[in-house]
Amino acid sequence: MNAGILGQVESVLNGATTVGTMDIEASLAGRALVVIVDDRTAHGDGKDSIGPLVTELLNEAGFIVDAIVAVAADEVEIRNALNTAVIGGVDLVVSVGGTGVSPRDVTPDVTAEVLDREIPGISEALRTSGLAAGSLDAGLSRGLAGVSGSTLVVNLASSRAAVRDGMATLTPLASHVITELSGLEG
Repeated sequence: MNAGILGQVESVLNGATTVGTMDIEASLAGRALVVIVDDRTAHGDGKDSIGPLVTELLNEAGFIVDAIVAVAADEVEIRNALNTAVIGGVDLVVSVGGTGVSPRDVTPDVTAEVLDREIPGISEALRTSGLAAGSLDAGLSRGLAGVSGSTLVVNLASSRAAVRDGMATLTPLASHVITELSGLEG
């Protein structure tokens, strides 16, 4: 996808100023939504530092982030956030948190209900690269990745290390999947 970026150009020659515009084509990977699964953040008791990090990394990869949504580790809240994103037509949903082994870690269970097709290779790549980078929570994550409608949905573990490594692994894979889903690639 390409999006035009309109820029203003100013040049000065012999004391005369000429102002014009030019349209620059910029690559756009797609629209994304970030879902933070964290009880404290959802209830306003804690500051969200992970959502802005994911947004920054998505922006660097060419994604436009529609919003960061914080939900409690509750099946209904997670399901509603994921379904709203899919119905809203975003290309990528990155959920962060709730992927471990405690009883409150239900994000993968809910995600499985929302997905039409799993893409186990992405989940495996995220776990493998996370362990290689020394992020135990990424390596032990039960997170899933898959497609719901025409939206790629991916679960990441919630540590900063897991997010940084996970996004580095995810963004090229996500761009490829989104291109396939959009029908732009044969």
